[in-house]
Amino acid sequence: PGGDIGKLSVTGTINDVSMKGAIPKYLLITYIIEEGFPIANLKTITESVQKTAKQANVRIIAGDTKVVEKGKADGIYITTTGIGILPPDTKLSPKMVKTGDTVLINGTIGDHAVAIINARENLELKPAPKSDCAPLNELVQIMLKNGKVHFMRDATRGGIATILNEIYAETGLGIIIEENSLPVKNETSVICELLGLELLYLANEGKLVAFVEDNDKQLIEIMKKHPFGKNAAIIGKVTDKLKGVYLKTSIGGLRPLPMLESDPLPRIC
Repeated sequence: PGGDIGKLSVTGTINDVSMKGAIPKYLLITYIIEEGFPIANLKTITESVQKTAKQANVRIIAGDTKVVEKGKADGIYITTTGIGILPPDTKLSPKMVKTGDTVLINGTIGDHAVAIINARENLELKPAPKSDCAPLNELVQIMLKNGKVHFMRDATRGGIATILNEIYAETGLGIIIEENSLPVKNETSVICELLGLELLYLANEGKLVAFVEDNDKQLIEIMKKHPFGKNAAIIGKVTDKLKGVYLKTSIGGLRPLPMLESDPLPRIC
């Protein structure tokens, strides 16, 4: 629900290019198809690729198709390569993150992971969780034009906590996330409680974490006018008072959010 492998392959690369501050322009795409893969499914996936690229105003300029023997692939694999243009004076780097920076997210957390888990495990939650899979290139450019953004990263495999730990490793600055400020859908909370999952380590496919100039509340309001930023929120702060990444709980305590020691589940991208 919320997408398919075609949409995921396109948005994943578009978002990777966008997180550098670049404007994605072109995509190269390759299909590796298992013998016997249904033509109807291939058509659906290709239509999804086309629709998503058009939505993001990105052109598919080249591609290739390979067919492998039955049993040599799990249906279909898709690889994409993106090319973008970096506007002059655009510079995003972990080294630009500083004490006092605000941590933003553009919407609800963990939607993609719980949609995959619900489908794979046949949990039949109502309403069924939907993936947040979306191209963020337009939203990113709006943010760069209207705010003082120091760094951003899409919160895919490993989730928000992994990104924050990577920033801590690069800068040595502590990060405190406010539990009460995290935007979360009810169905996501239900699955986390049911399966004992840690929300901040769940994968997303349409969410970015940004480090911006202190208290840039105007940027949040601008983001909320965009369909992929309507649930944007300030979720934390960068500090030099602590070392590491912490969650400030709803009762006021600080809980460490360490780097994962193993691959997150499910493996979805």
